[in-house]
Amino acid sequence: MKALTKETQAAITPQKAVELLKEGNERFQKSLKADRDLLEQVTDTKSGQYPFATILSCIDSRVSSELIFDQGIGDIFSARVAGNFVNEDILGSMEFACKLAGTKLVLVLGHTSCGAVKGACDDAKLGNLTALISKIKPAVAAVTEPADAAERTSKNIDFVNEVAVKNVHMTIDNIRTQSAVLKEMEDNGEILILGGMYDINDGKVTFFEA
Repeated sequence: MKALTKETQAAITPQKAVELLKEGNERFQKSLKADRDLLEQVTDTKSGQYPFATILSCIDSRVSSELIFDQGIGDIFSARVAGNFVNEDILGSMEFACKLAGTKLVLVLGHTSCGAVKGACDDAKLGNLTALISKIKPAVAAVTEPADAAERTSKNIDFVNEVAVKNVHMTIDNIRTQSAVLKEMEDNGEILILGGMYDINDGKVTFFEA
């Protein structure tokens, strides 16, 4: 499998970008890696890069976008921060990736049993982590069930995962409201902005509907 070129990137539609990631995740789940020479792709991309997707995911060591979507050198931009939320720097990176570098998809990828989400559920405090976790707390508040405070902790994994899903949706909303560049591109059909959840139990990514 060759690295993407300007021409092959241009031929990929936003919906095709979604399909490429879905196909890659299916290969990952079946341990069927695409036939690619990574060092050859290094050579192919030394004069330029033409990724087809931008993925915002958590720093969790089990959730490497390149691996779980079976992608090679030059295929995707990967932004990672605990809790997969956006701030000015990440939004700027996404705007570069889409507007200047030509990616067709922004995927916000949460995952089950997320440690950052657990920290937000438990109101954890630790140095700079305290400020990071505060970015996820709106998602905790937005999930209203269960109402019993004793059930709204990291010990309730169903609650944790519901908050993780809500956090993905709220991050997508923040992208649209805080980045006029990406909102305009989406409105014009140049990109898709989607969410998804990775299951650490079986390696499957579930994509949310547009």
